[in-house]
Amino acid sequence: MNNLNELIQLALDEDIGQNDITTEAIVGPNIKAVANIISKQDLIIAGLDVAEKVLYTYNPEIDWQPKCIDGDECEQGDILAVITGPAKDILSTERTVLNFLQHLSGIATFTNLFVKTVETTNVKILDTRKTTPGMRTLEKHAVMMGDGANHRMGLFDRYLIKENHIAIAGSITKAVELINQKRNKNLLLEIETENLDDVKEALTCKADIIMLDNMSLKDVKEAVSMVKGKAKLEVSGNITLESILRYASTGIDYISVGAITHSAPAADIHMLIESYSSSTMNGHIWSGILRTDA
Repeated sequence: MNNLNELIQLALDEDIGQNDITTEAIVGPNIKAVANIISKQDLIIAGLDVAEKVLYTYNPEIDWQPKCIDGDECEQGDILAVITGPAKDILSTERTVLNFLQHLSGIATFTNLFVKTVETTNVKILDTRKTTPGMRTLEKHAVMMGDGANHRMGLFDRYLIKENHIAIAGSITKAVELINQKRNKNLLLEIETENLDDVKEALTCKADIIMLDNMSLKDVKEAVSMVKGKAKLEVSGNITLESILRYASTGIDYISVGAITHSAPAADIHMLIESYSSSTMNGHIWSGILRTDA
């Protein structure tokens, strides 16, 4: 991800600002700590490399020891990673570390709910471009960790003729003709359709993928019969966990779900200081457990 360094620095700057005034007032510079990142729910973990990079960006001397890898299914109470280093730096970066882990693990976990709901079919669950600005690469990585698949990354890696393109061009056929004048043959051509007449026209235009946008279950079934495998079929538009299996069972190839990125609930993950030590003339004094999940 090209902008990851900038994204992490922005996240640290907006949270810490000029100084973490509470930690500076309470925690001395010589206090070392060991902290555990702990799952408070069953989840699919994502974002561990980003969390490590947050810590390294703030202080390269902080030690990060992951106990799992992205894509693992973790249970409530599992230790996801152990952090060792200056207590003040661990506390100052805690929220930024957790924000990335909670958000990305939430996407992976939510995606996996959709994937498991249709696991008796051959349908692939796709994400969309409905992502947080600046975080698309991370969020699409999280989708894959939840066993989903990526749709196009942006406007540059697939031709996708949508309703506004069709309105400006005058028809699906005319839009395809215009694309063919400049087309990169290595890229897929997908056409968004709103009704069965659109599907027929898109099929005539030899679309690689035909998107069935906000169509009824009845029309989706008819589209499958009409296309007969001559193009891949993608269903899109307000698909929920309650409705997705009915659509997946029609014989389509893909279902794209914007909600897995734009509406995934954050995973419940927290950090606990397991132990800390303070340098003294007589060595180190180790003491108790301090909760730091606020």
